[in-house]
Amino acid sequence: HNSAREPQSFSFRRHLGSVTVATMGRMNVLADALNSINNAEKRGKRQVMLRPNSKVIVKFLTVMMKHAYIGEFEIVDDHRAGKIVVNLTGRMNKCGVISPRYDVAVRDLERWQTRLLPSRQFGYIVLTTSSGIMDHEEARRKHTGGKILGYFF
Repeated sequence: HNSAREPQSFSFRRHLGSVTVATMGRMNVLADALNSINNAEKRGKRQVMLRPNSKVIVKFLTVMMKHAYIGEFEIVDDHRAGKIVVNLTGRMNKCGVISPRYDVAVRDLERWQTRLLPSRQFGYIVLTTSSGIMDHEEARRKHTGGKILGYFF
């Protein structure tokens, strides 16, 4: 009678194990950060805290700030992975990450724009290029392609 119940609890324990594995070690830190911003914007929050911090996130936020889609942001060093506090302006409709980071040649930028952005008037695709992380307009000016990180509009 007891042995019939045993495998169940074992599989449950194993299931819990897989869940803890899933929460360990962030797969895509940038994706988490952009999701947090999206959710905070949807709820009309003035500020959002992102963690952990990463160089890519900071560069991505810098591009967003340059185009006034977000306000100032502050990096909090907590002697761990770090946090970023972002002030929101309510201008962001959506931001997202593109995974995998597809290679984009300058001539293909146009196609990605139509695929990702709602209109030709606004929105930016963020690329990581050999000359740094930048939006698609700057990449076109510098005539450099790269890998696509994400977008915002």
